[in-house]
Amino acid sequence: MTTEIYLDGNATTAVLPAAIAAAADAMGQRYGNPSSSHGTGLKAKAVLDQARACALRLLGVGDGRLMFNSGATEGIQTAVLSALAALRERRERGEAIGSLLVYGATEHKAVPESLAHWNRLLGLNLTLHKLPVDHDGAHDLAQLRALAPQAALVCTMAANNETGIITDLAAISALLTDTGSAAYWLVDCVQALGKLDLNLAATRIDYAPFSGHKLYAPKGVGMLYVRAGAPFTPLIMGGGQEGGQRSGTENMAGIAALGAVLAALEQGGTFRSHHELASFRARLADSLRAALPGVVFNHPFDKSLPTTLNFSVPGLTSRELMDVFDAAHVRVSSGSACSAAKAAPSYVLDAMQAPLWRSAGAIRMSFGPLADEATIADACRRIERCGAALRASCLIPSERTAVPHDGLLQLGVEGACSWMVLDAASRSCIVIDPLPDMTGRIESYVRCQNYQVQAIVSTLPGADRAQLAAALGRHFDIHAATDDYGWPASADDGIRIGAQTLASVADGAARHYLLGAVGLAPQSMRFAFCAQPALDVLRPLTCAQTLLCPTRDEHNQFCLGMAEPAAASAQAELPLQLDSAALDAFLQAHPDARLIDVREPYEFAAAIAPGPAGRSARSVPLSRLAEHASGWLQDASVPLVFFCRSGNRSLKAAQCLRRLGHRQAYSLGGGLALAPMALAA
Repeated sequence: MTTEIYLDGNATTAVLPAAIAAAADAMGQRYGNPSSSHGTGLKAKAVLDQARACALRLLGVGDGRLMFNSGATEGIQTAVLSALAALRERRERGEAIGSLLVYGATEHKAVPESLAHWNRLLGLNLTLHKLPVDHDGAHDLAQLRALAPQAALVCTMAANNETGIITDLAAISALLTDTGSAAYWLVDCVQALGKLDLNLAATRIDYAPFSGHKLYAPKGVGMLYVRAGAPFTPLIMGGGQEGGQRSGTENMAGIAALGAVLAALEQGGTFRSHHELASFRARLADSLRAALPGVVFNHPFDKSLPTTLNFSVPGLTSRELMDVFDAAHVRVSSGSACSAAKAAPSYVLDAMQAPLWRSAGAIRMSFGPLADEATIADACRRIERCGAALRASCLIPSERTAVPHDGLLQLGVEGACSWMVLDAASRSCIVIDPLPDMTGRIESYVRCQNYQVQAIVSTLPGADRAQLAAALGRHFDIHAATDDYGWPASADDGIRIGAQTLASVADGAARHYLLGAVGLAPQSMRFAFCAQPALDVLRPLTCAQTLLCPTRDEHNQFCLGMAEPAAASAQAELPLQLDSAALDAFLQAHPDARLIDVREPYEFAAAIAPGPAGRSARSVPLSRLAEHASGWLQDASVPLVFFCRSGNRSLKAAQCLRRLGHRQAYSLGGGLALAPMALAA
C-alpha cells in the first residue's frame, strides 16, 4: 500500500488520535446536553468547562470572552457584525465614527466578503479600503498610519494562509495607539494556533477567530475571542447557550476533540518546536531547489511560519506541478484550498506585486506541527522523483537529451491548439498553427529532444510564426523561403517526415494539411489538420478512417471522424463509466481489456503505484489521444478502460473514442482519487 504524504496542512489537518478518542467519548459516554442539570448533562458540561478553561489559559484571554462556534468563518461574521452594529448605534447617537473599513490586501476572502455583506445589510455605507502590502507581504504601515484616524474597523491576520507571512501585530497595535485611533481591530488567528505565542488580553486586539481543523481537531468547531469591553452582538439567537453569546446546543464531540488538542498543546511534548519545524522546511526547500531548477520561493523564510513553503517554477503551471506531486502521492495545493479549484492567479501574490508567472503558477506546501522526520525524508525523495519525471518530459531543463517521440502531440490553450508531427528516427518535426502562449513549451520540447523543425505552418493567413521561429534558434532554418502560410517553397510534393508525408490543400483563404503514407493515396490518410472542418473539400482526399485534427477545440473533442458517428441508440447500450467495484468485475470478464492512463507523461513517470487493480497500464496522455485513437479504431473489439486522477480527463477520452465509433471505451469514474487504496496502489 502506498503511503500518502500530506503537505497541505494550512488547508486542514488530520485529527489527533487523542482528539478522536475524546470525540468518541463525548458521543458514547458523555452524550448529555451540557445545559441539562441532571448527572448525564453535568458530565458533558464538565468536558465543556475543561476545554474552555484550557483555551482561556493558552490564549491569555484574561477578562475577555471566549465562545465555541463552528469555526473561523462564523467567528469572522460574528466579529464583523458586532463591530458594525456598534458603529451604527454610535452613529445613531450622534457620535463620530470612522468612514473606512480597512482590511489587508492578503486577507482571507472571508474577511472582505463579510465586511461588504454586513456593511450593506446594516445600511452603514462605509468605504471598504484594501491596505497594500509590500513585496514581502508586510502591511504598508505608513499608509495605515495615515488611514487610522478615519478607520472604523481594521482587519488583519496573524499569519497568512498562503505564504505563512507573520504580521507585525505589535507594530500595528502601537500605530493604532499612537494615532489615537478608535477603530476596532479584528485579527484572523486561524494559522497562528499552535504556531505562534498568543497572549490576547495583553494586546489591543478586539476580536480573534480560530478554527480547530487547522490544528488536528475536526472540522466544524472553532472559537472566537472578544476583548473585555469590546462590543458584542450574537450572530445566532435562541436558547442562550454559551452564556447567551452563541445559541444552539453545543457541538460537544467537536469541543471535546478541540479540548484534547489544546490540552496537548498546553502540556507540551506532542507538537514539534519552532526550530524542528524550521529545519523540516529547510530540507524541503533544498529538495525543491535540487529537483526544480529556477524554483522561486514567494516569501522570506525569516518572516513566515516555519510550516509553510510557497513557490513557483519558471515554465510550469500550478496545475502541472500539482498533478505531478499528486501522482507521487504528495498532496499540495495551489494557493488557498478555498480557491484551489479556480484557475485564477493567487490574489495574495498579486498583492505582493509578484510577476504573473509566479502568482499563476504558485504552489503551497504546508505541514502541521505533528510532522516527523520520516515523513519529511520521504517527501524529499518523492520531490526528487517528481523533478526527474518533469525533466524526462522536457518540462524543465535537463543536461540529457530526452528519448524522442513519434506521432502527434496536441498543445492547447483556451480552446485553441497547436499540433506537432514528430519523427524520432530523423529527429525532425513539423509545427502546425503555433500558439504564442505555447512558444516556450514548443521550444523547450524541440530543444530537449534535439529535433530539427522542418516547417512551421498555419491553417489561416496572417498567423504569427515569427516568435516561435526566433525562439527555436539553430533548430529551425529561419531563412528558408516559404509562402504566407509558412509552407516551404521547395515542398511542391509535400514535406517528407519519416515514412509519412504532409501535404497542403488550398481551400479559399484557408489551408488544410493531410498526413499519410508516401504517395498520399486517400486510403493512407491518417490525419487532416484544419481550422474548420471542410468535409466537402477533404472527403475526396481522405478515407473513412481519417481523423480530423482541428486547431480550434473549445469542447475538448481532441479529434473528429470523417465517418458518420455511431448511432446514439448504439452508444447508449453500454455504460460509459465504471466505478471501482464494477471495474474489478469488468477486468475479470474481459482479460484482454487495455488499461490506459491518460495523465500526462510526467504524472505517469512520477507515479509510485501500478494501475487500477494492480494491473499494468499504458501511458497515453490526452495530448497524444488522436495519434493512438487512429490505431485503436482498427480493432474496436478490444475494450479500452481510461483512467486518471479524478476521472475528468479519462471521461473526455472515453467520450472521444465512443464518438469515433469505439463502443468498448470506458472511464474509471472518480479516478484513482476515489478508488480504494488496494485498487489504486
